[in-house]
Amino acid sequence: MATNSNQILVPQAKAAMDQFKFESAQEVGVNLKQGYNGDLTSRQAGSIGGQMVKKMIYDYQQRVAGGQQGLGMTQDLNSIKQQNQQY
Repeated sequence: MATNSNQILVPQAKAAMDQFKFESAQEVGVNLKQGYNGDLTSRQAGSIGGQMVKKMIYDYQQRVAGGQQGLGMTQDLNSIKQQNQQY
């Protein structure tokens, strides 16, 4: 049996991440449904993940170009992990 090692770093963001996933699936033309989606092909699942990453990178670049001081991806992730360990 496969185990899911994906963990949301900020548990309060689960609903937003699910919405983000559904929006990304719709943008690439994949019919994603609530619950189990094991009938998706690897190509379909990969296109959803790829679209999500593309949008996250775009957002990060926009924030950096907009003059907001970014810590950098590694530092951002490390600070999120540290904050979650406090809970």
